[in-house]
Amino acid sequence: MDASPCPLDTKYANQIAALLAPPSPQTIQEYYEGLIQKEKCHAVRIEINTEHGKGVFSNRKFEEEELIFKDQILVAAQHSSNKVDCFVCSSCFRFIGSVELQIGRKLYLQSLGLSVKKECCHQTFSNEKTASSSSESQNEDHLFFQENSDNAGQSSYGENSPSKEVLESLMNEKLSLPFSKQFSLPSIVPCPGGCEEEYYCSKVCADSNWESMHSLLCTGKSSCSLRQAAIVKFTEHANSTNDIFILAAKVISFTILRYRRLKQSLFENSKRPSSHNSTNDCNLSLLLEAWKPFAMGFKRRWWDSIALPEDMDSCVEALFREEMRDMAFSSLQLLKEAIFDIECAPLFSLEIYGHIIDMFELNNLDLVVASPVENYFLYIDELPSPEKEEAEKLTRPFLDALGDDYSVCCQGTAFYPIQSCINHSCCPNAKAFKREEDIDGHTVIIAVSPISIGEEITISYIDEDLPYEERQALLADYGFKCSCRKCRKEQPSR
Repeated sequence: MDASPCPLDTKYANQIAALLAPPSPQTIQEYYEGLIQKEKCHAVRIEINTEHGKGVFSNRKFEEEELIFKDQILVAAQHSSNKVDCFVCSSCFRFIGSVELQIGRKLYLQSLGLSVKKECCHQTFSNEKTASSSSESQNEDHLFFQENSDNAGQSSYGENSPSKEVLESLMNEKLSLPFSKQFSLPSIVPCPGGCEEEYYCSKVCADSNWESMHSLLCTGKSSCSLRQAAIVKFTEHANSTNDIFILAAKVISFTILRYRRLKQSLFENSKRPSSHNSTNDCNLSLLLEAWKPFAMGFKRRWWDSIALPEDMDSCVEALFREEMRDMAFSSLQLLKEAIFDIECAPLFSLEIYGHIIDMFELNNLDLVVASPVENYFLYIDELPSPEKEEAEKLTRPFLDALGDDYSVCCQGTAFYPIQSCINHSCCPNAKAFKREEDIDGHTVIIAVSPISIGEEITISYIDEDLPYEERQALLADYGFKCSCRKCRKEQPSR
């Protein structure tokens, strides 16, 4: 492969090396002890060993099906194709508005010919490889929806579906559905910057997301980005290539804003002249501190480690990897045009960008939040006979129009700092699983067998029921060979 096309890779080689250097065991231990204290996950601890690196261990006994811990999101994004189906908080991913709004909005957008993603799984753990669907951007609700194409999901919206006037009444809550008050949702809070892409369940979520990352990525009038049009171009490119680039942008935005807060705090607490606050020189120690949450995640250079498509001949591997690198560089250039900060210039190197992307490929968990629309229709279906017939006079046309799509849940991908430390086993003692009461984007780790004090908590990154050779081939994408007791037992003798 040719030399990097990004000049920042050479200019900031020393700073990049410092950012990508593995943290010391003491730094890792101190970071996770502080995080566990903050999140009150006292039932577990992070330990470091030479065999697996980091691991999560139990501080007490757990019974089968018992909750081990819940982990908060560090960075996450809803899949662009899922935004037609599910209107959720852009910070915690709770459904917002009302059941009427969720149903009416979804059918209204489908009536405009916008694509629908039908697949949904309430228990998922996988690394997201690609998400492709080219489109023109839409102005209404808005930027991220794709028009139907040969590859898009087929809408169930048809001639007998409710009229747009009825759907507008549903969205505006002029038309109420029976028993919907029993499925009340948080009110809609707009983006502080005034964009029409991000909405929230509370002012707390809105302010938190604004301060931590969105203020740089917002396309509204109050955005802090250099060029809102460049953000639009960046997002369109990500939606047509790989929406994991959006997560990478959030990491960079998060780190820049954290760097600025750390710098401001430093100067407020020091006796240095205030003119130093405007210097363009990078304070590497502050940048390393701002970057610390992501320094903890295992990562490699994405285009060097991404698995080849199954139908691709190995003779074109070099070309494939070069194309992946060039695609990432195109994305990075668009992002740089929008939010570049000279003090944080190393973050805009292709080397850093490639490692951020790979960190998500290796460590991410699918983000899944069950839809209240599904729960609502199930409730109607289980009503006693007289009430059910009466309710269905109003609800049946909407259920018929939704078809199989009535149960589509919020889907995305997220990086969870504690969960990302859990190692794999083909005979795991835990799983990522959402219970009925889990209505936001937090990941929930549940015991699948009794766990003793001091035992390592493991989950399966793959389908553990596959044959030995297939499991090892899939796990090779993560950069290791599994030697759990199941693999040792099934390993062919030489």
